[in-house]
Amino acid sequence: MKKGYRRLLTIGLCVAVFFKGPCQVQATEKDVLKQQNQNDQDRLEDIDDQVNELEGEQEGIDAEIETLSNEIAEIMASISLLEEEIEAKKAQIEQAKLDLEEAQKVERKQYEAMKIRVKAMYESGETSFLDIIFSSSSMQDMLNKADYVEKMHEYDKKVFVNYQIARQNVETLKETLEIEESELEAVQEGLEEERVSVEEARSELEAISADYAVQISKAKQQAEIYKTQIKQRNAQIKKIEEEERRKAEEERKRKEEEERKRKEEEERKRREEEAKKNNNNNENSDADRDTPPANDNGSKVAAGKDTVASSNGSAKGKEIANYACGFVGNPYVAGGTSLTKGADCSGFTQSVYKAFGYSLPRNSTSQRSVGKEVSYASAEPGDIICYPGHVAIYIGNGKIVHASSAKTGIKISNALYRDILCVRRVV
Repeated sequence: MKKGYRRLLTIGLCVAVFFKGPCQVQATEKDVLKQQNQNDQDRLEDIDDQVNELEGEQEGIDAEIETLSNEIAEIMASISLLEEEIEAKKAQIEQAKLDLEEAQKVERKQYEAMKIRVKAMYESGETSFLDIIFSSSSMQDMLNKADYVEKMHEYDKKVFVNYQIARQNVETLKETLEIEESELEAVQEGLEEERVSVEEARSELEAISADYAVQISKAKQQAEIYKTQIKQRNAQIKKIEEEERRKAEEERKRKEEEERKRKEEEERKRREEEAKKNNNNNENSDADRDTPPANDNGSKVAAGKDTVASSNGSAKGKEIANYACGFVGNPYVAGGTSLTKGADCSGFTQSVYKAFGYSLPRNSTSQRSVGKEVSYASAEPGDIICYPGHVAIYIGNGKIVHASSAKTGIKISNALYRDILCVRRVV
């Protein structure tokens, strides 16, 4: 639903392009590109979620594969140990067979020896205890013979029985070893089956993990496509925005130029009116003032007067500062005192103040003693700013008007362009 709405919105924006002017068309194109970027960004987020989910599942499967691999390793180790045990059992069985054969040989040998002794006794007539009694020469001889025969029979019987027991033990050991070998082989067979089963399970998981890897790779490739598309659109948007900024800057400059011309025209009219006023009031003490000439520095003059107007200070001081700004652009002449034909720094300040009825010394050094001293922080329009070998008239907001040099003439500058020696207030 959300994606369908976005598609409709995109189509609507495209259709709107045909019903708007050039600037609106450009703005609409930018909006369409941004909307397409948003759509691709949403798809990117979906792909990122999908990749994260697939990678999570793949990690789980890889963990299972690792577990199965460890199980296989344990099974193989167990099989290896069993093989060693089986080989050891086989060696024990072979030894038991040899021991059994040896026991059987000894048993047969002992049996044959018994038969030979019995036969010899029979042939010699010593067949019974009665024969021994009657053949004895004395009681002691009889007892000796009887004891000997008894011991011989007892010894033969004991040796024969011992050999039978030894043979039986060997046979039992052989049978036990064979049973143990059979059991070990059964365990080995079971482990082999388990190994095969675990390896099959691991192979299946490895196939699934490989499939996840393919899906993740495809998703990342698609994500790269979306990223490339977004990057290309961003470049288009940037180009459009630069064009918009360029046009906005052109429009701003056009308006500034119009405003500058308007202010110049207003200033021209104002000067004309002031000139007419001065001509109509010759009896006024201001009749001796030079009239600031109309020149090509109207915008600078207007800017200086705007500075004066926006600053705090006495009315007379601001009037003096305004008057001084009217001569911006006029020439600098060393030793000169004419506000129109040329003046140096002290000649400029002297002539400006003379127009208002104030008499100042001729050089900058002497002007550092006129009026009263105030701090630069409290300077007001009309105050004289004194520098080493130079003077200027303060117009407010950190600005001065002064006869600067032969190259630049009378101009407006930053008051702190040089170190200030003192500030003098005349009015």
